[in-house]
Amino acid sequence: MKYIIRKATEKDLEAILEIVNYNILNTTSIYDYEPRTLAQQKAIFDDKVKANLPIIVIEVDGEVAGFGTYGTFRFKEGYKFTVEHSVYVSINHQGKGLGKLLLAEMIELAKKQKLHTMIAVIDAENQKSVEFHKQFGFETVGLIKESAYKFDKWLDTVFMQLILEN
Repeated sequence: MKYIIRKATEKDLEAILEIVNYNILNTTSIYDYEPRTLAQQKAIFDDKVKANLPIIVIEVDGEVAGFGTYGTFRFKEGYKFTVEHSVYVSINHQGKGLGKLLLAEMIELAKKQKLHTMIAVIDAENQKSVEFHKQFGFETVGLIKESAYKFDKWLDTVFMQLILEN
């Protein structure tokens, strides 16, 4: 398997959107109900670029197979050294270790930006994601019961945290 990890460009937005919309429609990984439009995904991309926040993709044999990003955890100034991240791999490429490559790169980028804490917000039923994050040293620091509603049921949210070494 030949892969590269690189900065996302506007040309990648359709592939990213396909991954995002799959997760919106089929999983509790994203708590949105309606698929995003390309214009909405571009606005997110533009906001990240303007704020100097990374969006990276992993290509496998020339095809975007996943992406990662992080953004503001909360909007108060005191949280400026804390970010919440997202890593998604296309359904066609799951189980190949690509998510690990993306998260490792996101952690390194956060360290280079001299950030202090990375937060993962995970649906509590998604134990694969919880275990995935534990492999990188994330620790569970909280559970908010019935904090989201999707697919006609209440969902609990797990907060996991990694203190970045600076």
